[in-house]
Amino acid sequence: MRSMWKGSVSFGLVTIPIHLYAATENKNVSLRQVHAADGGRVQYKRYCSIENVEVPYSEIAKGYELDDGEMVVITDEDLESLPLSSSNVIDVLEFVPLEAIDPLHYDRHYYLEPQKAALKPYVLLRDALQKSGNVAIAKVALRQRESLALLRVHADVLVMTTMLWPDEVRTPDFGFLNEEVPQVRPQELTMAGSLIDSLSEPVFDPGKYHDSYREALESLIEAKVAGQDTAKLPKKAAKSDVVDLMAALEASVSEAKKARKPAARKKAPAKKPATTRRSPKSA
Repeated sequence: MRSMWKGSVSFGLVTIPIHLYAATENKNVSLRQVHAADGGRVQYKRYCSIENVEVPYSEIAKGYELDDGEMVVITDEDLESLPLSSSNVIDVLEFVPLEAIDPLHYDRHYYLEPQKAALKPYVLLRDALQKSGNVAIAKVALRQRESLALLRVHADVLVMTTMLWPDEVRTPDFGFLNEEVPQVRPQELTMAGSLIDSLSEPVFDPGKYHDSYREALESLIEAKVAGQDTAKLPKKAAKSDVVDLMAALEASVSEAKKARKPAARKKAPAKKPATTRRSPKSA
């Protein structure tokens, strides 16, 4: 992994120099816009809507559009003059239980690696967090934007998760919330509980899930590279919007039980060895 940011964690009077790494990556297959007739790449040019000329990148600034259509031009120099109190510092503000934070506020995740000679204070904060059962709430500035963040421990490494500001989380405002709620029968609630019980696992194992769409897309690209014909997938029949709730729950419980029995008896088949055919790159 390549470090994307260097700074420090400010923990009371303790300063812990760290390197920051993106903790996640996007595995989507990168597709470009091309001309369907010959595969030529479609390019976009930067044109000024007033002068109708192409603008070099060096002359491009940011702009804020007012309600009347007027534009306020903001240069890089303007942005650099703005104060960022937490620049290059992850400033710990308080400690709270993890369950006190709704995941709706989470944004991006990063690993923190201690710089040289900072291992002891790093381990001190890590172990103290684990012992307390709390997470640290902090402020941090990344890419000219200040964010709230939380620090927690994952796999013996400090992880920072940036969070949205309170006014960035929308309040759900839907008409059905003000309507009379349809009465749920006790039998339906019991059957729904049975479905939850039949699909419940003691721990979450992300390794048993995979991106079937991405795998199919990669296979399609490989087949085209090899010059093979591809068959169209059959369309699934549309489901009726009107269903009997009890019947659907009973069927779901039955299917869940059937699916779990064979899975418990035998192990998953071994994966076939990878071919030498060139695979598409993932972004």
